[in-house]
Amino acid sequence: MKNIKVLITSFLMTALMLVSSCSPETYTLDGPMSKSDIHFEITQDLTVDAGGNTVILKNTTPGVVLNWDYVTGKSSKAVQSVQYAFKGSYTIKITAVTGGGIVELDPVTIVVSQDNLNYVNDPLWTALSGGVGKKKSWVADTGKYGLAPGAMSYADASKVVEWGNFSPNWEPEGNANSSSDADMHWGRYMTFSLEGGPFMTVHEKDGTTIQNGSYFLDINAHTLSTNGTTILRPDNYIANVANWNENIKVLTLTENQLRIAVLRTNNEGPWWYIWNFVSKDYADSYVPPVTEPVLDEGYNPVFAPGELVTMLTGGAGAGRVWQLDAAGNPVDWVAAGKGWTVNAASSSDWGWNPGWAAVAGNSWVRFDQWGGKLNYTRSQNGVVTTGIFTINAATNEINLGTDTLIQNSESWMSPTTNTIKVVKAYNKDYLQKGIWLGTSYDAGKDEWFVFHYIIP
Repeated sequence: MKNIKVLITSFLMTALMLVSSCSPETYTLDGPMSKSDIHFEITQDLTVDAGGNTVILKNTTPGVVLNWDYVTGKSSKAVQSVQYAFKGSYTIKITAVTGGGIVELDPVTIVVSQDNLNYVNDPLWTALSGGVGKKKSWVADTGKYGLAPGAMSYADASKVVEWGNFSPNWEPEGNANSSSDADMHWGRYMTFSLEGGPFMTVHEKDGTTIQNGSYFLDINAHTLSTNGTTILRPDNYIANVANWNENIKVLTLTENQLRIAVLRTNNEGPWWYIWNFVSKDYADSYVPPVTEPVLDEGYNPVFAPGELVTMLTGGAGAGRVWQLDAAGNPVDWVAAGKGWTVNAASSSDWGWNPGWAAVAGNSWVRFDQWGGKLNYTRSQNGVVTTGIFTINAATNEINLGTDTLIQNSESWMSPTTNTIKVVKAYNKDYLQKGIWLGTSYDAGKDEWFVFHYIIP
């Protein structure tokens, strides 16, 4: 019996191999389904709304996905309930996704005979549109209204980003990162209306209409959908998101502020783009409070005659050694009197890095008043250079002659100038707090790249 089983198995394997060798090597998909084979139901629930405002869209075809475009929004749910607040005719477009391809079905028009403004009579609808029978316009936040730093914030896709619960990783001031003023189209505005329907338009600064469509605000899910138009966004971000129209997360919505989130979908990886808007009326009437600028301690110091040279050298017949603050806050970018780093990690590793730390550990500079001269000495990794320095008291600039501050040839920020600026200093506390020396300057923006030297 055992031999018979082996023979049968061998025969079956041979037969299967023959069948396999005769199988065709090309395959074809089934043809598109006929529209008549795709079934769905669209019903108006007159028990809920006598005017037929509540419409139920139901897919009754197994294995087929129906995409509903019902004017005020879109959905691919098997059962979708739609509530039209305004009377009128609504043409529902239906697309079927089948195994054989996309099938466009005949649109269905339903008629709503009465308004039911309860569907839009909500504080959030009012905050967005101004209320029933009104309209309200919004502009991108320039960062000048005290509500957000700028037009755009960023959040890691792994973070929770939802209504009232979000924490951006980064919030650049003004423009969205990498966007120019031309990309931002400052002055364009978008209008949400409840005048006869939930209509949305986008305008140029002069009021010319660019886009015209509709929108829907889901007050329970806190999402916004648009149809026929899109939210304001920079030109150079358009390609980064696959869908700008559906399920936009509403994070904040008040009388004056709107913050919404869209997920980036390009090859850079998922991140939340958070777009910040203010109401146009608020922006147009905004008067910034008069406040004194908050500057870093010691910024743009004022010295008594001879005070700076004494600070640097220790006085006549003396010398003072200075080192980079490698263990503290060694570098900063000071813009309009304010820096942003708090320690070496703040600029790691695009700025301060292990190479800089190694150089700093073996190097120092010395200012002295020996021999009746102002002498400057630099010791870098054991290589010592000397020269004469001078001070321009009117500008707080120090000219190092033919020398420079401590170098790092492997870093892009290695200082190459021999004229340095005292950007921040502490007239009384310099022994503990050191001195900030600027090595590069953008005159148009009042910005300094500075190194922090301390007395060891």
